[in-house]
Amino acid sequence: MESTGEKIKVWFRFVPREGWFPQDTEGRWAMTLDADTAVVQNTPFLQDGIAEGDVVRYQTDTNGLHWAVGRVSTAGNCTIRVVPVPTGPLGRSPQAVHQRLSAFGLGGEVFSENFPMVAFTAPAGADFAGIKSLLNQGQEEGWWHFEVGCGTDEWWSA
Repeated sequence: MESTGEKIKVWFRFVPREGWFPQDTEGRWAMTLDADTAVVQNTPFLQDGIAEGDVVRYQTDTNGLHWAVGRVSTAGNCTIRVVPVPTGPLGRSPQAVHQRLSAFGLGGEVFSENFPMVAFTAPAGADFAGIKSLLNQGQEEGWWHFEVGCGTDEWWSA
């Protein structure tokens, strides 16, 4: 979906997972489509059920913060989060994680130097079966742990 709007930060609220980060909000950049919808422009680290390219509806509070209230449509992209195993063959290197998955042309961001989780966007039409195979191999061989924060029917059936 094309946008000619302004770049804003859309905030998501969620219940923190036990044993995970204590945050209960996450802000993601988005491009407005109109007064209450925007296209998510980067990969979520913590929020499940949303991927880069999805359109969300938001409400603006009295402080000017834009809070997501639901997903309007999906771009067909998937969100995959990969955390390298510090004692594994890749060490704590997010660059090594990127390199292993580079054949698939996935865009991704690193959470922080202290916690080198890489959040990837697997675009609609990507080789989901190949990505899943490599993710599973890497987990079995102790390279990383991974989770799917947002998967499509095509992802789950690949």
